Amino acid sequence: MTDFMQHQPVDPYRREEPPPLLVVISGPSGVGKDATIKRMKEMGYPFHFVVTATTRPRREGEIDGVDYFFASMGDFAQMIEAGELLEYAVVYGQYKGIPKQQVREAFASGKDVVLRIDVQGAATIKRLVSDAVFIFLIAESEDALIKRLMERKSETPEGLRIRAATAREEMKRLNEFDYCVVNRDCNLDQTAETIAAIITAEKARVRPRRIQL
Repeated sequence: MTDFMQHQPVDPYRREEPPPLLVVISGPSGVGKDATIKRMKEMGYPFHFVVTATTRPRREGEIDGVDYFFASMGDFAQMIEAGELLEYAVVYGQYKGIPKQQVREAFASGKDVVLRIDVQGAATIKRLVSDAVFIFLIAESEDALIKRLMERKSETPEGLRIRAATAREEMKRLNEFDYCVVNRDCNLDQTAETIAAIITAEKARVRPRRIQL
């Protein structure tokens, strides 16, 4: 009788509003994670886009509190000690982390939360929050990815080789993700629309994902 009751169909007319989602956008360095998030904001999607904290130097054109929270090593260490980060890691010699409070406040307001994070950090989030939605961005080819890294003009030749080698290793972890989205050159709108469509589909699941932090 107990098993029978557990498998009774859900009444679609009494279905609750699905809870907010935690959406993780990841992929190799240079694939366009930041550009994708920026375009989604410009297109007016009603998600909360988490601002990552980092100790890396600010690049030209980046705005503190918009692109990243740029923190000193001392300030970042305090956040770690206070348990204020959902996840943090060392990426190419610099610390990056996801502030917990942003996520909690967004969930409290009913907003889906989108965060961009490196592949190493995505693996950590998956261990902590298995019901999150994991999206892996890729370029249309390895040559296209290398070209993007070169166009940044922020890497030494040795640094470029390291990032290219790291990207090849990160691509091997694709199967750890729920979705794969190709971010083609000059087609950010399609990338953003595909991610939004994934989120819409996830909200229509019969058994919704439930995030516990």
